[in-house]
Amino acid sequence: MEIFYFNSSSVYIHKLSNSSGGGGGITPYEQCKDMPAALIFYLTLQSINLFLGIPANLMVLWLLHKNKRDSSTSDIFILHLAILDTVFCLLPPLELVNQVFLTITSAWHVLLFFYGVKDSSLLFLSCICMDRYMAVLHPITFTELKDRNHRVVCASALWLFTLTYAAAKGVNSIPHFEKLFIAMILAAFAFMLFCNVAILNALRKSGPGRDEMHPVKKRAYKMVLIILAIIVCNYFPPVVVFPFKEHFSQDVFHCYIKFVAFGCMDISSSIQPLLYLSREIPSFQYCCRKDQDSGKSTGPC
Repeated sequence: MEIFYFNSSSVYIHKLSNSSGGGGGITPYEQCKDMPAALIFYLTLQSINLFLGIPANLMVLWLLHKNKRDSSTSDIFILHLAILDTVFCLLPPLELVNQVFLTITSAWHVLLFFYGVKDSSLLFLSCICMDRYMAVLHPITFTELKDRNHRVVCASALWLFTLTYAAAKGVNSIPHFEKLFIAMILAAFAFMLFCNVAILNALRKSGPGRDEMHPVKKRAYKMVLIILAIIVCNYFPPVVVFPFKEHFSQDVFHCYIKFVAFGCMDISSSIQPLLYLSREIPSFQYCCRKDQDSGKSTGPC
């Protein structure tokens, strides 16, 4: 029989014999044996996620816990994003087995579920952009809503959508389900781009003649740079190619373009925490040194 797998790493026709019991089918590596470079590139990036993404995301979680008394309003979304990426970074061993060596139907459904979870990371990034947008362009409204619990409600709603979306993807029985992913990534990309451009434009026009930027705006500016780097490096390639996949031959798209595009997207699980750490660790070390110089106990720094 033929099973169509639509996921954030593979969009292809997988053939299983009725007597195989769900294992031993044609792997993506076998399907693309004449052009395996893109699949190898993708698996290499996933290996980076395994060995670099996990410790980086755990470090982000530790810093968020350590700085919870001086946390920003966006930290709740960064927290959930780090948890999501940590879980996703655990998948490469199972993915390597199913992509290259032995295809098992049940394992593919598990992978599909977690691919769906990863797809929804764009929503948490969009919330970070929205939070920074409100802080810079609508500071009065932002201040009024700062101490309310709407961010917790928003994060809970995002997880509900994420798990529902991932479960539907894992079942893999909804026709043209991949179109929902394309619509989601296009909408999220456009929304994040709008927020970031508006923030940069506002920051550029604010405070003429001043040497120093307001701390809230300075923090927002740094966050914007992080989000822009993520958008350009990780999400621009799939946004560019997926709406036009009909213009590529089936073999080229399934064995080359999709692996490169999703490789760029999935490596965000390592790039996102590294960019966050590059911003937070220097200020964290500075605060530790300052407290130690004043004789205060800060614990491990």
